[in-house]
Amino acid sequence: MPPIQHEQRAAAPEQVAVRVVDSDVHPVPRRGELVEYIPEPHRSDYFLSHRVGDTIIYDAPDYAHSYAMRVDAFPADGQFPGSDPELAYRQLIVEAGSDIAILEPTVRATRLPQATQAMAIGINHWQANHWLDPVNNWHQRWRGSICVAVDDPVGAVAEIEQWAGHPYMAQILLKAEPRPSWGDPKYDPIWAAATRHDLVVSCHLGRGAFETMPMSPVGFPSYNHDFMVSYSLLAANQIMSLIFDGTFDRFPALRFVFVEHAFTWILPLMWRMDAIYASRKQWMTIGRKPSEYVKDHIRFTTQPLDYPEDKTELTRALEWMDAGRILLFSSDYPHWTFDDPRWLVKHLPAAARDRVMFRNGIETYHLPEFVPALPDSPRRR
Repeated sequence: MPPIQHEQRAAAPEQVAVRVVDSDVHPVPRRGELVEYIPEPHRSDYFLSHRVGDTIIYDAPDYAHSYAMRVDAFPADGQFPGSDPELAYRQLIVEAGSDIAILEPTVRATRLPQATQAMAIGINHWQANHWLDPVNNWHQRWRGSICVAVDDPVGAVAEIEQWAGHPYMAQILLKAEPRPSWGDPKYDPIWAAATRHDLVVSCHLGRGAFETMPMSPVGFPSYNHDFMVSYSLLAANQIMSLIFDGTFDRFPALRFVFVEHAFTWILPLMWRMDAIYASRKQWMTIGRKPSEYVKDHIRFTTQPLDYPEDKTELTRALEWMDAGRILLFSSDYPHWTFDDPRWLVKHLPAAARDRVMFRNGIETYHLPEFVPALPDSPRRR
């Protein structure tokens, strides 16, 4: 397996203030680029037989003409969108104006936790050598994710320990699907490792093993559009488990970001949880209102932005849910659902704009407030 590259270039003397932190950017390996990083025996026994890395895995037939990607994000050499760090740099950093981007690579789910963990190991080495290395991260704008298989706690903890000291690994990344729910003590070693290294745990929307869609509380969805509407239920179930099963009481410093799970649903969920807590707290072991746990421990990303016809309804919802405290900007680059930061900021309440666009991101991921100025950007500070 190629060595991990931790050395970095020295920062440029001229600095620019961070004003946009993008919490959801998807890097993709080029064809054949990932396989060498997947450890044996899973590389030969599982992934080579499935031709991993040869195709874009995306179950969205309604956008199959471009694999659900921005059509201008395909590199000139015909590789996948998100596979060219230089093109991503130009489109996301130089043109759209993001200052720091959190990379959220996809780990293909399998029905074997150890095989999923082997994929995560490969993705982590690939990130380090193809995005976070001195050549591709010369501008110091990329931050990576320590990918783990949450249903393999032993392997997940080992991977966290392996990468926690990397200067550009900013979070732990996993999926919401596995059962039992995250309040189960079987996951405590992962949460302990996260808090030990002060790393936020990011949960990204994911699809199921063997390209099935995740099962909702009432069974598998029939269509892709069913899934696109209902996938927030997965996050809601995990949040309730984390709160009511006492995970945040066991790990007071544990922090989560739910990426691409939408967010407007959290307001009525907080209301409902608080109402149940008020009437049943004598039978509960938690010591605070559920909404307080949400605001202290959980963050959400802005994409996808629910966008009602009456825009004032969105503004009211953002104010009621304390958006300035719990939201992080995200673009979902290079997917077709990409939200340009210059567009998104216009839909935020004025009082919450700085918090959502960059301050919450800086605090959540422990990012610098200044980064090296870019040679191809007119912005200097």
